[in-house]
Amino acid sequence: MTVIVTSTGAACGADVSGFDIADFSDREFAVIKQALLDYLVIRVRGQKFDDAVHRAFTQRFGKLEYSPTTKFSGKPWLPDFPEMSQITNKMIDGKPMGTLGDREAFWHTDMSYIEEPPLGSLLHAFEVPPKGGDTEFLNMYRALEEMPAALRTTIEPLQIKHESIHSSDGSLRNGKKEPESGDVREMEGVNHCIIRTHPETGRDALFLGRRNNAYVVGMALSESEALLDKLWAYVAGRRDLTWRQVWEVDDLIMWDNRCTMHRRDAFDGDRYIRMMHRTVVKGDRPFYGAAI
Repeated sequence: MTVIVTSTGAACGADVSGFDIADFSDREFAVIKQALLDYLVIRVRGQKFDDAVHRAFTQRFGKLEYSPTTKFSGKPWLPDFPEMSQITNKMIDGKPMGTLGDREAFWHTDMSYIEEPPLGSLLHAFEVPPKGGDTEFLNMYRALEEMPAALRTTIEPLQIKHESIHSSDGSLRNGKKEPESGDVREMEGVNHCIIRTHPETGRDALFLGRRNNAYVVGMALSESEALLDKLWAYVAGRRDLTWRQVWEVDDLIMWDNRCTMHRRDAFDGDRYIRMMHRTVVKGDRPFYGAAI
C-alpha cells in the first residue's frame, strides 16, 4: 500500500489515506509523521477501528498522557483504556459520561498549563450531530510570521503564565481553589514563552494557550490584559489561517499541539449526541531559540 497525503488546501490540514491504521509499516509511518509536521493537522477517514487500535496508533508518536479521572467516581472514563478521555455530552442517570458537553469550546492549546504540554492529541469520532460541533484549527506558525513587526518585537522576550486550577469549561479542577483575591497573578500555573520553537521543524510559532486567566509575566495587570486582548483579537481576526473539520463518523484527527490552536462549535445537545475518544501524546517544555 502507498500512503497518500492530500492537502485540504487551507492554512493547515491534510487527509492521510492508502494505509491500514491497524497494520502499517515503519516506512508508511514515516510518511504519516512527516504529513503531521508539514500540515499540522492530519485526518484518517473511512476506516473502522476500535480503542485498542487508536491507542496503538497514538503510541507510534510517543508516550501517552493519562486521562483525568471523572469527578463523580475518581476513576478513568474508560477503565480499560486509562489513557483515553471520553468527549461527549451524553448523560446516564443525570451523570456526564464525558467532558466538554455541547457548548462552544473557545480557541486554546491543550494542557498548556503543565510544564511539558502535549506534543499532540488524537480525536476519534463515534457519533456526531447532523449540524454543529465542527472543530477549527489555526496555524500558529503563520499567525506569528504574518504578525505586525512591532507586535512581534514586543512579545519576543515575554512569557505567559498559564493557570492550572480551572478546566477548559471554566470549572475548578479536583482539589483546586481560587485565590481569595481573585487576582490571576496569584493563581497556580506555569510560565511559558509566548513564541516557541518547534523541536522537530525548527520553526517558531505563537504560543498563547488559553485567554481566560492568562497573565503576561512581569507586567502590571492592566498592561497584561491590554496586550493579551490585542494578541487574541489579532488571532481571532485571521480566519484565513484556519481549517474547519466537519466531522463524520469514524474520522480520526490528529493535531500538532506545538504549532496549532483549536476550537469547537456548540451544537444542540438536547437533540443529539456527540461521542468521541481522545488520546494525548506527551510533549516537552516549550523553548524559544536554541533548546535548553
